[in-house]
Parts: sequence; C-alpha cells; structure tokens
Amino acid sequence: MTETSLIDELPGELLMWVLIISELLVFGAGLLAFMGVRLTDPAGFAEAQLHLYRTGAALNTVVLVTSGYLAAQALHWRRTARRGLARLALIAAAALGVVFLVIKSAEYAGKAAQGITFETHPFFLFYYLLTGFHAAHVLAGVGILLLVAWRDDPNNIEAGAQFWHMVDLVWIMLFPVIYLLG
Repeated sequence: MTETSLIDELPGELLMWVLIISELLVFGAGLLAFMGVRLTDPAGFAEAQLHLYRTGAALNTVVLVTSGYLAAQALHWRRTARRGLARLALIAAAALGVVFLVIKSAEYAGKAAQGITFETHPFFLFYYLLTGFHAAHVLAGVGILLLVAWRDDPNNIEAGAQFWHMVDLVWIMLFPVIYLLG
C-alpha cells in the first residue's frame, strides 16, 4: 500500500498550483500594503473611494463568477463527452472576460476624464496597480481559455480553469477591499 501526499491529491497540474499560490501571495501583499497605507489616511482613502464606479465593479463580480462557472462546466462537459458544449462554454467564459475588460476600461476612462491618475492620491496608486495587474491576468486568462477551447484536452481545460478560478478569487478579494471597505 502506498501513501499519497496532499500534493498528490491536488487536482490539476502541480506547476499551475505553484503559479496560483505565487500570484495569490503577490496580490495578498498588495492588499496588505493598501490596507497599511490606508491606516495613515483613512479619511483621504474614504474620500478617494467615493470616485469609484461601484455598480460597474459589482457587475464585473457577477461577470467573472459566471465565467468561472462556465469554465468549470466546460471541464465537466468535456469529461462527459459533450465536446461541442465544452468548447462553447470556454468561448463564452472568455467572452465574459472581455466584458469584464470593457467595463474596467470604461471605469479607467472615467477616471482619466476626471483627471484622476495614480498621482492623485495614494489610494489611486494602489487602485491602478492592483486592478491593472488583475486586468492583465484577465487578459491572459481570456487567451488561455480560448487556447484550451481550441486544444480541448480535459487536462488542458482543467489547467485553464484553474488559472481562471485564480483570477476570479483575486477579484473576490479586490472588490470588497478596494470598492466597499469604508
């Protein structure tokens, strides 16, 4: 009888887990720095936060969670021999990623129109760094989802869904801290 370790029982690829954990640590450090600096100027951070588009951010939360569901369903459908449906789900998940980026771009354009830059206040430095870095991950995730829709081996879909769920998780951490924390 052989014993299996916790690492052996992880679903998906080990290197994808290494990437996910390292990305979560980077975003976690950024959020900790954000909250630490916030302690030095809570009134300024609260005032700056009023300039955010909370409705768009909430909509983006629904968009990403829905796309994550579709990515998970794609894996299920591919494993149950519904290849066409799996591919459609991956393409739809990627399309929702694009919707997220369009909403985020509109938010950035609104800030630019108001003259709000990363130099306006430390809040906005963190806002642009954290949400921009996340948007870069969304863009990468869209590419990954489309790639695994094309090369739709179940292992590929699983790895792509792992990455996409990390993108979801990061947004679930960013949204309340940046947009809602008063």
